[in-house]
Amino acid sequence: MPHEPMTNTKILLLHDRSAMLAKARAFFAERGVLEVDCCALGPCPAIDSNIDVIPAEVAPFQIGYLHTSPEYAMKRLLADGIGDIYYLGHVFRQGEIGRIHNPEFTMAEWYRIGFSFEQMIQETCDFIQLFLPGPLKIKKITYREAFAQYVNIDYSLASVPELLRAASKLGLTPDPTWPRDALIHFLLTYAIEPSLGKEEVTILTHYPPHEAALACVVEKNGEFVAERFEAYYQGVELCNGYHELADSLELRQRFREVNATRVRGGKPAYALDEAFLSSLGSHFPDCCGVSVGVDRLLFLRHKVQSLAEIIPFAWLPS
Repeated sequence: MPHEPMTNTKILLLHDRSAMLAKARAFFAERGVLEVDCCALGPCPAIDSNIDVIPAEVAPFQIGYLHTSPEYAMKRLLADGIGDIYYLGHVFRQGEIGRIHNPEFTMAEWYRIGFSFEQMIQETCDFIQLFLPGPLKIKKITYREAFAQYVNIDYSLASVPELLRAASKLGLTPDPTWPRDALIHFLLTYAIEPSLGKEEVTILTHYPPHEAALACVVEKNGEFVAERFEAYYQGVELCNGYHELADSLELRQRFREVNATRVRGGKPAYALDEAFLSSLGSHFPDCCGVSVGVDRLLFLRHKVQSLAEIIPFAWLPS
């Protein structure tokens, strides 16, 4: 495909992109958070049932993987005592091409030692508001409250037939052979997420344990929930944050379950990152962490139609 010169409008947007990246770094510098420059290529992929990695041949018969997040490397640094840290740079995900997706995108990820779950949510909101014209209203809603409001069910008690009926009432047609957890995630994706953050930044909190990912699970109001949150604005998911789990045995079991889910879905299982798992334990600090999609913040900031308009060279043209 031949090179097409950029328009003056796009050049102005790229100037603003540069200015906002500088403001993001100033945001962390003012808070005493150290920038780290993690390797983008590693020997082990991050394990997630919904995210696929991009492999790279680093030598004959030796495969590496472009990181989908700097999380594992950053947590190894935390375990070694580096203190509060952030990363601002590129990450890579296979198959993510579309209006608000690009296989290479810019992520801000940071970890705060001794921060409470609520403090991490507030700092994340402060970072989001750095990019978006404001002041913006912030609304918090729990996973349970969201299902009650948008699906009219108690997800923790609903049976598979009840979940299927709820989907049908909303005009949705999930696969009736799916297990209960998959149906709950389907309803979250198609019945709830598009409605979040219409007028304000909406923070979805306290996920069910099967959606904990790398977050701690605690008992709250008689229910076990994951201390995990995501932020949405105008239906766009902006971040994913956790009170970080430091139990390597529990994480190992979760990774095995995720790999089993991947295999059932026709995807390959990934090798466990033993260096990351062995770094957890008594030396790993109690901390919260979050990753934020910077390109999506710029997308919303400028009210453009696709990420291609605020990325120098995207995989899909603007």
